[in-house]
Amino acid sequence: MRLDKFLKISGLIKRRSLSQEACRNGRILLNETVAKPAQVVRVGDKITLVSPMRKKRVEVLAVPESGSREELFRVIEEEKIQKQK
Repeated sequence: MRLDKFLKISGLIKRRSLSQEACRNGRILLNETVAKPAQVVRVGDKITLVSPMRKKRVEVLAVPESGSREELFRVIEEEKIQKQK
């Protein structure tokens, strides 16, 4: 399944267009490398989402055949990013 679609179905990002934009801006990493929206997601992959306020790292547990949301990922690490003055 495409990365942008997985992010939307899993609920990590609310809209597919936002996940595509995040990938294009280098804010999504797939297995520690900057990801493109069309990259294929597989079970065991690590996805890192970086926003100005938060960094979240998850592991893919399942790739759904349809639109089900059950146990698709588990959070490995989540941290708030402090603003520097």
